[in-house]
Amino acid sequence: MPQATVHLLRHGEVHNPDGVLYGRLPEFHLSELGRQMARTLAGHFSDRAAQGARIVHLAASPLTRAQETAQPISEALNLDIVTEDRIIEAANYFEGMQVSRAELLRPKHWPMLRNPLRPSWGEPYREQAARVTAAVQDARLRAIELGGDGAEAILVSHQLPIWATRLSAEGRPLWHDPRKRECTLTSVTSLVFDDAGTLQRVDYSEPAAALLPGASSTPGA
Repeated sequence: MPQATVHLLRHGEVHNPDGVLYGRLPEFHLSELGRQMARTLAGHFSDRAAQGARIVHLAASPLTRAQETAQPISEALNLDIVTEDRIIEAANYFEGMQVSRAELLRPKHWPMLRNPLRPSWGEPYREQAARVTAAVQDARLRAIELGGDGAEAILVSHQLPIWATRLSAEGRPLWHDPRKRECTLTSVTSLVFDDAGTLQRVDYSEPAAALLPGASSTPGA
C-alpha cells in the first residue's frame, strides 16, 4: 500500500471575457462552466471516499479561482480549505495582457523573450517545481498524520506550476511547449508515494473531460 497520495488539481474554467493572461491578478472567478467542473470534481472525490479512499487534507492556492474550485470538494468531504501560498500561479511579465503573436512581436517585449528555457518572461520553471514539491511533501506528511498509511491529500493549483512539478518529478526537462501540457481544466495529477516517501508513479486523469469541449483555452500563465 502506498504511504500517501497527493492529488494536484487544476482549477476550473475562469470567467475571462477579454481573454487576458490573468496570472496572479485578483478577482478572476470561475465561469458557470467552471463551477460545474468544480462540482463534478467534488462528486469524483466523494465517490472515491465512498469506495474507501481516505482523503483527509485539502489545500488551495490563495487565488480566487482555486479557492472556488476547492469549495464544493470541501463541502462534499467535510474538509476545511487550507490556503497554501506555495502552490500559487507562476509570476509572469505578460500578466493582464492579451498575449498574441502581434503583441509578442512588439520590440518593447523582446528583452523578456531572450531565454525561453528559464523562462525569462516569468518565474523560472525550476523555482515553480521546487516550491510546489515542498508543498506536496508537507501535504503528504499531513495526510499521514491525519489518516495513516494510504491517506490522500488534494492541492488545488494552476496549470503551469502543476506541469513543471510533474516534469521535475518524472526527471524530464522543464522547458516545454505550452501547447503540449497534459493538464486540462480540473484535471488531476496524482503523485503516489511509497512507505519510504519515495515517489513511485504519477497518475493523470480528467474526471470532468465531458465538460472540456468548448471551454476557454486562454492560459493563466
